[in-house]
Amino acid sequence: MKTIAVAAARPYEIIIGAGLLEKAGSLARQNLGGERAAIVSDAHVAPLYAGQLGDALGAAGYAVCQYMLPAGENAKSAENFIALLEFFAGNKLSRSDLVLALGGGVVGDVAGFAAASYMRGLRLMQLPTTLLAAVDSSVGGKTAINLKAGKNLAGAFYQPHLVLSDYSMLDTLPEQYLIDGCAEVVKYAMIAEPQLLDLLAVLLKPYYEEIIARCVAIKSRLVAADEFDTGSRQLLNFGHTFGHAIETCSGFTVPHGRAVAMGMVIASRAAAARGLCGADCPARLMQTLLGLGLPINCDYGADELYQAMLLDKKRDGDTFTIVLPERIGFCRLEKVNGRQLQEYLRLGLEQNGGQ
Repeated sequence: MKTIAVAAARPYEIIIGAGLLEKAGSLARQNLGGERAAIVSDAHVAPLYAGQLGDALGAAGYAVCQYMLPAGENAKSAENFIALLEFFAGNKLSRSDLVLALGGGVVGDVAGFAAASYMRGLRLMQLPTTLLAAVDSSVGGKTAINLKAGKNLAGAFYQPHLVLSDYSMLDTLPEQYLIDGCAEVVKYAMIAEPQLLDLLAVLLKPYYEEIIARCVAIKSRLVAADEFDTGSRQLLNFGHTFGHAIETCSGFTVPHGRAVAMGMVIASRAAAARGLCGADCPARLMQTLLGLGLPINCDYGADELYQAMLLDKKRDGDTFTIVLPERIGFCRLEKVNGRQLQEYLRLGLEQNGGQ
């Protein structure tokens, strides 16, 4: 078991280990207090783990209620967000009570935003059940829902009070979701720790704890330095600005991890075409992604993606901040205007070919 401290404005811990779910009640009592506990999960995860979590919380003296979201990205809607707030109110949660987000990134986003909004803040525990959520979205306090215009356009920075990353729950994760999570691990390798690529090249399961710990350690450092995403934390967006546009263009039918994989390739190809990195950088990236079963080519054109990117929440007027690799393990932030962004898209897409 490993514990990583996040030095945000409200410090908290990420506890990583197997079998943590059965200890969730005692850890909640020890760290968070409160009397009522609302478990928020989805239709895939709730039947597997919500009962066990409810039992652990009940044994620790909590009055437990459960809310189940639909599975999938479309659950991040305004309608589900409001329905969840009404559920909190109907169960008479107070500001000293708990919300437990049991699921992947979608559950964490919706439950986290609702916890941030109801009575201006409930205590929040993230319990990631996907690799993607464990290495990335459960940490750092970004919570959001989607609007019709685009992804994550309504949300709040709201750090969890505790993260329990029980990687034994990954044993029931369908392979496609495990592969999606690997895209985020590749991102951390590209921005900070090349050795992660070596761990992905061998049998993954024995290294769950090490992979999760290395990724969240990188993220915790960036969050501590730039909690509200105005500077160095934006390195975590490598592949995401392009990837979010791909998700939007697809009507959210392209999973997040696959979209990020394509986004990283676009950024890396464009950087190589501009001479910012060597050709070996996108080559190694694409070799890794293909080896994991992730896509490298995008079906959408530069104009279509650019229109989607105009709605990106990170746009500042006519300025976009994109993340470009200089080598494996080191990326830079570059501010570009709309015309320059279109050129990067063109350069990153013109090498699309067979996979």
